[in-house]
Amino acid sequence: MDMPNDPVILLSYVNTLLRDNYKDIEQLCDDRSIDADQLKQKLSGIGYSYDRDQNRFN
Repeated sequence: MDMPNDPVILLSYVNTLLRDNYKDIEQLCDDRSIDADQLKQKLSGIGYSYDRDQNRFN
């Protein structure tokens, strides 16, 4: 499945994947062939950054 383009929907989608299926963002991005820097940049555009301790974007 492709990742959602809308950043707000993407945020929810990614956080759900991280919570339910992946131990960290690197594992998620490797498994789904996603560029982690681009993902982080897109979500930073709406004020969110990856929190490694919580394994989610806050």
